[in-house]
Amino acid sequence: MGWFILRRIVLLFLTMAIVSVGVFIITEASPGNVARNLLGSFVTPEQEASFLNQLGLDEPLWKRYFYWLAGTDWHASRRIGLPLERLTTQGGFTEWWARLPSGHLVRWELKGEDLIAIVRTKDGRILKRVDNGRWRSRDDGSQFFWGVDLHNRAVLWEKGLSRKQWVYVHGKGWTEAAGGATDYIPLKKGFLRGDPGMSLRTGRPVAKSLFVRLRNSLVLASIAFVIVMPIALALGIIAGLTTGRAVDRTLSVAGMIFSVIPEFAMGIFLILIFALWLRWLPGASVFGDHAPWERPDMLVLPVLTLTLIELGYVLRITRASMVEVMRSPYIRTALLKGLPYRVVVFKHAIRNALIAPITVMMLHVNWLLGGVVVVEVVFGYPGLGKYLLDSAMYKDINALEAGAMIMVVVAVGTQLVADIAYTFLNPRIRFK
Repeated sequence: MGWFILRRIVLLFLTMAIVSVGVFIITEASPGNVARNLLGSFVTPEQEASFLNQLGLDEPLWKRYFYWLAGTDWHASRRIGLPLERLTTQGGFTEWWARLPSGHLVRWELKGEDLIAIVRTKDGRILKRVDNGRWRSRDDGSQFFWGVDLHNRAVLWEKGLSRKQWVYVHGKGWTEAAGGATDYIPLKKGFLRGDPGMSLRTGRPVAKSLFVRLRNSLVLASIAFVIVMPIALALGIIAGLTTGRAVDRTLSVAGMIFSVIPEFAMGIFLILIFALWLRWLPGASVFGDHAPWERPDMLVLPVLTLTLIELGYVLRITRASMVEVMRSPYIRTALLKGLPYRVVVFKHAIRNALIAPITVMMLHVNWLLGGVVVVEVVFGYPGLGKYLLDSAMYKDINALEAGAMIMVVVAVGTQLVADIAYTFLNPRIRFK
């Protein structure tokens, strides 16, 4: 079993690598323009080029993938000539600074042709001073400087540059400047060091936003899973043991009806009944800054939608598996030997019949986390699926990659749990 788990872990990393490359290529090949998606259709070519340059999107695909994987701070540190350090503010935001030999932290801004150093002392005080001594000269006499700006980027400033520069800052828009920054390296540690980067759509750290969305989806998926799986398994077993009778036909027809109704139709139907007609429950799940469990009334309709859809599917799978097992030769032999029907069912039949439903249940854990985007959109639920949909619409590659990695871990992890569960249901199954 130990070697089997080790092979699965190796398979997990291999799958993550393949999926990450695939997501990068597919996103790059998909139609759409990141700058126009974010800034509008009337953005000028100069603004578009500046925007792509500031976010590092004008680099070749292979380089952007490598930067996403391994980070850019090491590369920027060589350009600047100082070690870089990432801090987290009290509000949870990220700040990048360069560390001076004195131990103080520093960032820079350009005012006219003057470099202004913003120094953070060891005791937390912020000091500003002119720092023109850091300009370096090229052979042609032009002066330049690589430093860390106030927006978490390594920036190449050029002194006296006369061509028009467009600078875009999230939340502030475009500003025009003569001279200044001509090249950017967005700073991040890389996925391998736990930093998938900044969201191109929101300008916020992907890791922080993704954690909140993942938490919300886990709450929704966990509640639905805990409710639907025991009920579906019990009803499926009952249907399988009463094949051809009224109970079996009623459960089978009801399960088929629930499993074929689309998620959006089921959600809208429940909103009409419980939110508009009866006015018992809210029709939307907009939490704002609150955690989902602080407003349990907003969870009822999304959970009920998932429960009804999953109930029919798992019920029918369990029924089919139970019918097949009950018709097996070893079950007939056990009954002919005189074993009580209850013993045959609970000791021999159910354990083998649960193998197929458990496989389906583990596969649906992955679906419950990321595949419930329709339910999340219908109810406005701020979950992982809706977050990835919005990111895909804007070609937000950092958010898409991080979300895809989470889904791969969940998919491979749940299948590992299912394989281990098989050994308890059927002792003849052994993994080496």
